[in-house]
Amino acid sequence: MSTRIAFLKGHGTENDFVIVPDPENVIDLPPAAAAALCDRRAGIGGDGLLHVVRSAAHPEARDMAAEAEWFMDYRNGDGSVAEMCGNGVRVFARYLQRAGYVTEGDLAVATRGGVKTVHIAKSMPGSGSATGDITVGMGRALLPGGDVVVSVDGRSWPARNVNMGNPHAVAFVADLAHAGDLYSPPPYEPVTAYPDGVNVEFVADRGPRHVAMRVHERGSGETRSCGTGACAVAVATARRDGADPTVTGTPATYTVDVPGGTLVITERPDGEIEMTGPAVIVAEGEFDAGWLEGVLA
Repeated sequence: MSTRIAFLKGHGTENDFVIVPDPENVIDLPPAAAAALCDRRAGIGGDGLLHVVRSAAHPEARDMAAEAEWFMDYRNGDGSVAEMCGNGVRVFARYLQRAGYVTEGDLAVATRGGVKTVHIAKSMPGSGSATGDITVGMGRALLPGGDVVVSVDGRSWPARNVNMGNPHAVAFVADLAHAGDLYSPPPYEPVTAYPDGVNVEFVADRGPRHVAMRVHERGSGETRSCGTGACAVAVATARRDGADPTVTGTPATYTVDVPGGTLVITERPDGEIEMTGPAVIVAEGEFDAGWLEGVLA
């Protein structure tokens, strides 16, 4: 008899994810399995996979269990492990709310990038569903030194090196079309700047403290949104604009348009970065474990 495994599908500003609830960490999801589930033609389809596990049940998260009951075991679309995913955290929290594990308000989520604080806003009256925006405390940005240059189709731009628990190269361009198709990772120099690869954001101005971006996500290609990327963009733009909340004592808030919607990023005077945006669960169902075993055979 085949085993049926539950899954859900959700997105945050159209950065979409396959969600596999597995509180006790009993489902084996090697990289090839995660990639098969994220395959848009032969699988369920998604930019990444959210494996929902209790922190105490996962060897990489047990030391965070006292702070956060739940661990977001996140995988990129190619099956590789990632430290963090800002849109993924919001969708992860929305799933926990939908499943009845948490309610509106504050919670903590363990990730490979550390414990993240999350706030689920109240739903709009009469909505009949969980629709309130979700705010994630994304931690502080690190700004490693050194010059970085990214290139596309013969054009090159200086890029700001920003680390949000995962690496980003932020380049300002006159036109987002200059980023090309973003099917392949944009080349960068020096290659030693990012030994494990990098997420590359291309940014164009839209108005005062308002920018738009496109992104090539490491391991996934171009995606409709990237939460950590939007945070990296906001920080890089603030520094370009001469704004540093840790120096001025004044929060800096930027609106960041992504192809899938809009995120609002605030850097506080203590250096903490908050990201606010939507998270939606669009479907749920089951897949046959036998199918997955066949794919992996």
